Amino acid sequence: MFNITGGRRAVLGAAGAAALLLSLAACGEEEPSDTAGAGPSVSASADTSLADKVPAAIKADGKIVVGTDSTYAPAEYLDNDGKTVIGFDVELFRAVAQKLGLEAEFVSAPFGDIITGVNSGKYEVGVSSFTINDERKTQANMVSYFQVGTQWVTKTGNPAGVALDNACGKKIAVQKDTVQVEDIQKRSKACTDAGKPAITVEQFPGQDAATAAVVSGKDDAMLADYPVGVFAVTQSNGALELLDKQYEAAPYGYVVAKDQAAFAEAVRDATKALITDGSYKTVLDKWKVADGAITDPAINP
Repeated sequence: MFNITGGRRAVLGAAGAAALLLSLAACGEEEPSDTAGAGPSVSASADTSLADKVPAAIKADGKIVVGTDSTYAPAEYLDNDGKTVIGFDVELFRAVAQKLGLEAEFVSAPFGDIITGVNSGKYEVGVSSFTINDERKTQANMVSYFQVGTQWVTKTGNPAGVALDNACGKKIAVQKDTVQVEDIQKRSKACTDAGKPAITVEQFPGQDAATAAVVSGKDDAMLADYPVGVFAVTQSNGALELLDKQYEAAPYGYVVAKDQAAFAEAVRDATKALITDGSYKTVLDKWKVADGAITDPAINP
């Protein structure tokens, strides 16, 4: 089900939150409250043995420049100031960078441009809920750190009667360039092959807009990564609900340039150190995504 550019990914950035609020208001719902990630940020102490593994060219300026699509809450999204990138992906990688004796500088970018940006040197790492798949592993080094599947979300009560195994004739929202696009397109083809109406697939540039389309009733359901679906439901104050359970779980990976094998090893080992010292669990618990925890990060698993 995985495509080359998608993998992942979601809800509320600053602009996304505004879009969702407008949709909620139109539906007569209360405004969402943002309680995800409440609590102090996790701080990790530098490990000299790990820091020594970072290539000199990367650590020369004391920071790791990170490309991220900041529309994908609770993984990566903009805080209320419209500038600061927050989320469990962000907090976890900041701790990885700290283990390596560096700071992480997050730069917002279109999701589909991040891997290219890493390989060109524009970014030193890509952190944006990238699902690891065979095609991506041919493009970059992928360091696993989390695992998650796809989740469907509908209006509360599922008024359109959407079913995962039979969404024929329904209008389904999805963020473009994600694995969910190929997923829903295959389901639509199965519909037409069986002589049933095709699924109308609406692709949005950001997950925030896809979520708003379901809240407003414009679309019947959406697909997104499990944490994104859960966060959307939580933020909707009763407007949305999960449909069935997540499926086809796969690992997320940090994107490191193909020619930076040593740096990929340093990132992997720093992630492992966070798992060992408990910082990893603390971050995931704080953001209520501990179900996606892994125990053995790897390069190109």
